[in-house]
Amino acid sequence: MSISKEDLAEIKKELLKERNRILSEGDKTLGIGLQQNPDDLPDFADQSSFESDRNFVLRLRDRERKLLAKIDEALQRIEDGTFGICEECGTDIGIKRLKARPVVTLCIECKTRQEEEERKLS
Repeated sequence: MSISKEDLAEIKKELLKERNRILSEGDKTLGIGLQQNPDDLPDFADQSSFESDRNFVLRLRDRERKLLAKIDEALQRIEDGTFGICEECGTDIGIKRLKARPVVTLCIECKTRQEEEERKLS
């Protein structure tokens, strides 16, 4: 692996920081009234706004849940020594890419190829 111990430690620290932020935000979500019944609101416009806001927050939390899983997978790859290795071709993923998006599993070439194939299918 071409990643220095210092870079790896820095990336791990950032992953853990982001993981803690997501978990903290999730706890806050539970406390902001998502359990409130929209039928208790005075008029239909308030109920509709509440439902819209709640759906937005829940979609956001679902995205963060998926990111949390990717963070946990990245942390596991750090532990087992496979972090920074492309899952498709086995080459090293560039350090700049890893620092910008530490949950990536593909090198830039494989990711570009994957996106091109996805565009062809759609």
